[in-house]
Amino acid sequence: MRRKDRGIFDVDEIIEVMKKCDVCRIAMQGEEYPYMVPLNFGMEVEEDQVTLYFHGALEGKKYEHLARNNKVCFEMDCGHTLYTDMEQGNCTMCYESVIGFGIIEEVPEEEKKAALDILMEHYPVPAGFRYNEAVVPKTRVLRLRVKQMTGKRRAKQAAL
Repeated sequence: MRRKDRGIFDVDEIIEVMKKCDVCRIAMQGEEYPYMVPLNFGMEVEEDQVTLYFHGALEGKKYEHLARNNKVCFEMDCGHTLYTDMEQGNCTMCYESVIGFGIIEEVPEEEKKAALDILMEHYPVPAGFRYNEAVVPKTRVLRLRVKQMTGKRRAKQAAL
């Protein structure tokens, strides 16, 4: 990280940023080029281990790539606000972001419902909403065990 002054180094603070994000991008080794996909996610934190959960269709390009190499990079960001300095004629984006690395694997059938429940907890759904459990067998669920992550922030400033 070039700008150490923007780094978020406390793990609990990084997790708080992750809780604010609603999309996680997963980058993996493609055939000729890197392959990246935006995904909805859920998060579980047990002691120092952060685990991210994702869901999708039973088949697709990402599964083909992950079968060859399940080491991935992830990125998520939130809090976007354009900051303009009218006097200097400069502008920049204020934000919070997390980038990390880990190993991704398929969740076994017997653990899928619990993983989907964790995913659903991440999003504000109407009170009493329950997803249709008939879709669970038709859904593939992935688990990313985070090995390393860093956070970064450009704090919001008063507009000039």
